[in-house]
Amino acid sequence: MRTIAFHNLGCKVNSYETDYMVQKCAQNGYKIVDFEQKADVYIVNTCSVTNIADRKSRQMLHKAKKTNPESVVVAVGCFVQANPDEAAKDESIDLLVGNNKKREIFEILEKYFEEKDASSNDKELGGETFVDVEKCEYEEMTVTGSAERCRVFVKIQDGCDRYCTYCIIPYARGAVRSRKSENIIEEIKLIAQNGYREIVLSGIHISSYGKDFKTGKEPADHLFELMSEIEKIDGIERIRIGSFEPMILTEDFVSKLSTIKKLCPHFHISLQSGCDQVLKRMNRHYDTEKFFEKTVLLRKYFKHCALTTDVIVGFPGETEEEFEETYEYLKKIRFFETHIFPYSRRKGTIADRMDGQLTNSIKKERASKLLELDEKLSKEFRESKIGEKTNVIIEEIKIFDGKEYFVGHTPEYVFCAMEKTENQADITGEKVNVRITGMLNDETVTAEIGG
Repeated sequence: MRTIAFHNLGCKVNSYETDYMVQKCAQNGYKIVDFEQKADVYIVNTCSVTNIADRKSRQMLHKAKKTNPESVVVAVGCFVQANPDEAAKDESIDLLVGNNKKREIFEILEKYFEEKDASSNDKELGGETFVDVEKCEYEEMTVTGSAERCRVFVKIQDGCDRYCTYCIIPYARGAVRSRKSENIIEEIKLIAQNGYREIVLSGIHISSYGKDFKTGKEPADHLFELMSEIEKIDGIERIRIGSFEPMILTEDFVSKLSTIKKLCPHFHISLQSGCDQVLKRMNRHYDTEKFFEKTVLLRKYFKHCALTTDVIVGFPGETEEEFEETYEYLKKIRFFETHIFPYSRRKGTIADRMDGQLTNSIKKERASKLLELDEKLSKEFRESKIGEKTNVIIEEIKIFDGKEYFVGHTPEYVFCAMEKTENQADITGEKVNVRITGMLNDETVTAEIGG
């Protein structure tokens, strides 16, 4: 029996695809071991959204080969698609598998070992250098569980056709492809039967879901119909959804979303900049006034909801005044959490060829200032929850300062800890009603069960 280890980098879609590859290899006789252990095969599901992601992908691939020089190291995913020549030259990598071939991972491995036994050591990209946007169809997978104890990522869509000037992902992932709703529903029923209570709908550009169905319906209609069907599935108690583009959030759509009682009031809306001039250079399809209107809409229909976002600092040509506009804009909206990224040049994108590239020191300085603001706003949001009654799905037991706590997330995705009393039964996996009582640390609230 061959042993195989997996390491996932990047987005929730990658997490889903890694879960699928783990499941398929286990079903076909591989023994799954921890990535830190010696294994016969290492699979790294790579990311290429930034230069840092590229570097982490290379580091993990090299780490695998160092752990066992005799192993077969497989690079899978976006780093392979975006950097095929570089990946092919890397002596730590034995096999390259493209984004549109992850479903066939077991068959690719079997073919590789057969060819290796026949003294063939050629690397092979399991797909085209870039996904062919004309020919590529949705790659159907089904997962029935996850490495996470209580929630499962469910992929509903792949690809993007927005072509923001900074982004390599449309080239690495290809055109928009949506998954049939009946296949999604069947998968979630299997997930529920296996005891999972929470699912996270994931995709590369969820706001385009159903666009390729050519039914005449808008993506918002397809998404609402899908979530309405998911809500009917016994056993599923929470529905989360990945990143929204702001312009999908019309009053009609948001008001309909508010009728889905299992939908968690935690919304990630991709911003990228709080300055209209920068948004225009990024080829984002909204301005700050329209974006703000969307946050007001969400807070109108989902009282005290959590709003999170992404921001890129140091985009080409960003002046100090433009950065300050973003800083003040974030203060105005008061996000629960902001994921802050210094701009990363990606070869093949329009932004890579723009004038006004900023130094790393300027980008680092601006990112630090936004991180400081984010920490302040995040802490204030958590503190605003003190005294609130809510619910938590217990995910695991953790130790803080020598004490055991049951931990999990509220519907708004606030991390919550409930002190475990001596001899108390393990309630991992259960959904419990709690009252938030205080702060354990800057990132964790405390609560009383049944309070």
